[in-house]
Amino acid sequence: MHRITGRAGGDNLIEMSPTESFNDDINGYNQHVSSSTGSFQQGQSASFLTPDVCVETCESLSASLASLASSDHSDSPQFEAQTLERISALTGLSRKRALFLKFRSRIDKQQQSKDSVFFRDGLRRIDFVLSYVDDKAGERKQERRRVYEANLAKVGLELETEDKSESEDGKTYFVKIHAPWEVLATYADVLKIKVPFKVNDIPDNTEMPMNWLSTPFRLPETIMHPEPDFFTAPFDKSKSDFFLIDDKETFFPPSNRNRIVYYILSRCSYLREECGDKDKKGIKRLLNNGTYTAAFPLHDCRYWKKSRDTHCESERYSLYKHWARFLFFFKEQPLNLVRKYYGEKIGIYFAWLGFYTEMLLFAAIVGTICFVYGVLTYDENEWSKEICSGEIGGKIVMCPLCDKKCGFWKLNSTCNSSWQSHLFDNVGTVFFAIFMGIWVTLFLELWKRRQARLEYEWDLVDFEEEQQQLQLRPEYETKCSNRKLNRITQEMEPYLPITSKCARLCLSGATVIFWISLIIACIIGVIAYRLAVYAAFASIMKDNPTSHLQVVGPYITPQLATSVTASCINFVIIMILNLMYERVAVWITDMEIPKTHLEYENKLTVKMFLFQFVNYYSSCFYVAFFKGKFVGYPGNYAYMFGRWSKLRNEECDPGGCLIELTTQLVIVMTGKQVWGNIQEALVPWLMNWWGSRKARKHPESIYSRWEQDNDLQSFGQLGLFYEYLEMVIQFGFITLFVASFPLAPLLALINNIIEVRVDAWKLTTQYRRPVAAKAHSIGAWEEILSGIAVLSVVTNAFIVAFTSDMIPRLVYMYAYHPDGEMNMKGYINNSLSMFNISAIPVANSPEEGENPAWFNSSITTCRYRDFRYPSGHEKQYSHTMQFWHILAAKLAFIIIMEHVVFMVKFFVAWMIPDVPSDVRARVKRERYLVQEYLHNYEVDKLKKQLTHNNCSNDCTCPPMIYPTLSKHEVLSECL
Repeated sequence: MHRITGRAGGDNLIEMSPTESFNDDINGYNQHVSSSTGSFQQGQSASFLTPDVCVETCESLSASLASLASSDHSDSPQFEAQTLERISALTGLSRKRALFLKFRSRIDKQQQSKDSVFFRDGLRRIDFVLSYVDDKAGERKQERRRVYEANLAKVGLELETEDKSESEDGKTYFVKIHAPWEVLATYADVLKIKVPFKVNDIPDNTEMPMNWLSTPFRLPETIMHPEPDFFTAPFDKSKSDFFLIDDKETFFPPSNRNRIVYYILSRCSYLREECGDKDKKGIKRLLNNGTYTAAFPLHDCRYWKKSRDTHCESERYSLYKHWARFLFFFKEQPLNLVRKYYGEKIGIYFAWLGFYTEMLLFAAIVGTICFVYGVLTYDENEWSKEICSGEIGGKIVMCPLCDKKCGFWKLNSTCNSSWQSHLFDNVGTVFFAIFMGIWVTLFLELWKRRQARLEYEWDLVDFEEEQQQLQLRPEYETKCSNRKLNRITQEMEPYLPITSKCARLCLSGATVIFWISLIIACIIGVIAYRLAVYAAFASIMKDNPTSHLQVVGPYITPQLATSVTASCINFVIIMILNLMYERVAVWITDMEIPKTHLEYENKLTVKMFLFQFVNYYSSCFYVAFFKGKFVGYPGNYAYMFGRWSKLRNEECDPGGCLIELTTQLVIVMTGKQVWGNIQEALVPWLMNWWGSRKARKHPESIYSRWEQDNDLQSFGQLGLFYEYLEMVIQFGFITLFVASFPLAPLLALINNIIEVRVDAWKLTTQYRRPVAAKAHSIGAWEEILSGIAVLSVVTNAFIVAFTSDMIPRLVYMYAYHPDGEMNMKGYINNSLSMFNISAIPVANSPEEGENPAWFNSSITTCRYRDFRYPSGHEKQYSHTMQFWHILAAKLAFIIIMEHVVFMVKFFVAWMIPDVPSDVRARVKRERYLVQEYLHNYEVDKLKKQLTHNNCSNDCTCPPMIYPTLSKHEVLSECL
């Protein structure tokens, strides 16, 4: 292929790439023409082509060759003669040399594969693709497409259409879009895209000691740093010679090119100007109304092999090879290449996910140590020994746990759950809860430092202001018909009246409250299910019919069966409500008409998270803070909806509710992660496999690049949003309730190691290339994570105090042990109150046949879990003094733990600056250099203009002495 490259600047000549060899039958002719061409370049370039003429000539020559390759009449003798004359006139070549160029173009056309990212001429890069199916009855759609494409052409974009006869299904048209240099330069100026103007000469002194230890985890340097580091500045079209423009075709990387084209597509009208409907614009509306079926930038090659075109970067192949394969799970992520290919927004997500996974390693290690401590102290669990003992637990008769259908039972029937509870309910759990409060702070503060470094390295330091000023949503521009004067720019801009904004916000808030209320109603329904079904399970299992099951039989109790089935039902309800609420959240956010893309995402983020927070965590909050806390006592039980409902509030096992909270947490957290990975990876793969089943049989030269990408799934505008949401929900599970399950960080770590590679794999292989977007941070998620971090300290303190039995056991050991010894002997008997069976009302008594065979009339009392005076006491059935001592100890523990953790959190946050000192210095240094180079550039430009004016006027004045401007005065403002 004859490609033309050049360098900007008045003193540089255009360089022609060496011609490629032909087939054997034209070797002699090729040698002759090559030598002739060489002599032309050496002998005639100086006298024939000036730099400006050379650029113009090559551009015209490229257009001629493009016309030749794409013309439907390129084989006619008349067209061939006209083309030869055109090439000869442009270049001054003889007809023989012109024939060589023309023949070369024809060979390229015949040999060109459709698996390419270039137009048919092989020169112009495809920056975007639109696809549609021609509907004979859709005349309005045809008119919209015709006007829209005509308007795109008016803007300066170049279009090339692939007829449906060329497509695999014979029905789909493809419109390929190319943005020429003039369009790219214009809109890069509008969007203030930062581009390089000088190679970064600041030495990188970030070498770490013992760096050789990380060698097995590194990737090749060409993958980690695909391009050199530059000093950058916002592009200015009027100063294009200030920037390092080696080749206009490759100066803007594909990610910036498709971002610019999408900006134009989003704002181009699809109705004629005389219609006057300003709302009818943008590719998003055309996709929604079916005018186009898809709009996407192209991947640069197939993911499993490089492109045959040497001018194609094949970055997708590099990402798949070094990033998207699970075998590389222990390797670092090529974040710079991810950012270059997909844009900063996706790059920031993977940087955050990788950092979060790294920090989970420390939490997982400490949590595993705490779990191992519970295992090692298994045999020292005195209260579990008493429960399982036939002399103590076997002789303690417990009061029925439900009305009518539940009989009396012996305490030793909860032996297994008591041992299991000790694995998580021990002294190590308190330490781990405090540790996680500090870990969360370290994670957030260190991420701020990591994010600040990425902002500098990826030229995002000043992006937030640009985002607010320049990235107005097209929907906001079209729907806001009112205009007001901007006091800063002194230009008229659209705005939404305050009355309309308030009305929309009120409707949005009411909708969110309604859906949250719906979730709470569903949770109450699940609780009612637990209360109703527990009696049924208790009646079924009274004779222990599961005892014949080996391994799991002894562990199946009415409490466990109720907890597991309720958790599964709750999980199904969560998934169903999620699917319904997602569409509602998008609808009400669209209705609010946010001004910028950042504001839109933040509003949607808050709505979705509020819903998901209640949806996922409400059942865990119920088990942790409500179950077993408002039960009453025999003869005066509390009921959920009053006595008429006959739904008696649940009680905790003698071992506590902590083991049930652990069960709930494991089912919801693990189920969500497994379901999420299946949904993320398996579903897109199956859909792509089914959609491309016919096309896979075609050779790659026929199965075009745009058809391959069209068969993939669309990543969608909210694709990244759901990835963040999934991880933040997981973050809530491992922080809010971690005191009940120290192994939660370990499960999250394993999941995230898989998640990084699954996300990379699906993005690289199963989805179309997303439009590149900029983002300087993780947005509203950072504030949400900070809120969860603060709330987690409170929830874990309450879990240790009220859900576990840690505080009652410590109070007994230090204050109520009868022998004055610091051990737990006698704790079980001390923690159970006594009630006369004869005083139990008939409504609460077991039905005939519900009591076990060992129960007889000689048993006159039963025990229940509380600290109350026995019958016959002057304060019978009221709380004992020990109850109030324990309550005071619980409140004191909460206050002390919260204050200690919060003090450490604030101290750590104060000690760790958000921006590393070396990054702050490099940012100031770069700003200084940008001002200095711009200053020198303007001075040199002024000198050249004055010199040119003097020469043009034939002035013989003495050399002008240019004043030496004080750089300190010019640059002091930026410092």
